[in-house]
Amino acid sequence: MIDLGVSKLALIAVVALVVIGPERLPKVARMAGNLFGRAQRYMADVKSEVSRQMEVEEFKKLREDSTSMFKEVENSIASTVNEAKANLSDQADIYESNFTRAPLDAKEVLAKSMRQGRKSWGVRRAARPVWFKRSSGMRTRVQSGAARMKRFHHSASNH
Repeated sequence: MIDLGVSKLALIAVVALVVIGPERLPKVARMAGNLFGRAQRYMADVKSEVSRQMEVEEFKKLREDSTSMFKEVENSIASTVNEAKANLSDQADIYESNFTRAPLDAKEVLAKSMRQGRKSWGVRRAARPVWFKRSSGMRTRVQSGAARMKRFHHSASNH
């Protein structure tokens, strides 16, 4: 870039004063300042546009890389699932050919229904609709132990 020191700027100002004249010098200086400001803004706009285009290109490349990686992962998962299905079907065939299971008896069914967690007896019981509970005679409201004692104690004393 052009190296302008204080001495060179002073020399340019003196030459401009002599050439342009003292009455038109402020207008020319104002116009030169405006042109210089416009040039700086234009250069800043060009720089920002170039950097924006570079970011867009980087984003496109990143998106293409991520989609290709996603497809690779999807293919590997699909192949793993297919292998697992084949392995399970082979083991199911072996299991069916070697073992025959007797139907569950009442104790096993009760043990499975009393299991804790999401598939517990209480959760499954609560998931039944109210109309079904009423028609089958199940309780639809929770009652505390004290209220139950009061109810049964009161009914026992009346008889």
